[in-house]
Amino acid sequence: MYSLNVRDHFMIAHSFAGETFGPAQKLHGATYVVDVTFRRKALDADGLVVDIGRASEVVKALLGDLNYQNLDEREDFRGQNTTTEFLAHELHQRVARAIHAGELGESARELDAVCVTLNESHVAWASYEAAP
Repeated sequence: MYSLNVRDHFMIAHSFAGETFGPAQKLHGATYVVDVTFRRKALDADGLVVDIGRASEVVKALLGDLNYQNLDEREDFRGQNTTTEFLAHELHQRVARAIHAGELGESARELDAVCVTLNESHVAWASYEAAP
């Protein structure tokens, strides 16, 4: 399996509901380093997994929608604990929509999997991987 990874970051504020989260129930910030890994069994006709420039631009745009946002105030996340795991899945879904819309080129529709990893720190991260 071939893979290509692009990396970017975004900064958010949020809080969590529930005793499980202890002090994280209060409003706090997070800076995520985001890795989006595109996977395919065979390279496309140009010898690529996906165009790295297009992939970088799409990921940057998707993260730009969340950057410097208080996720507690966003209607699309109302009532949701925006955990690292939840955000990894949410970003995967956004990348998948971009792929299906042709934003990463026609051959990207042949990808076998996309993995989104949110690095919360140098010792903790979460990922979500599935077919786009």
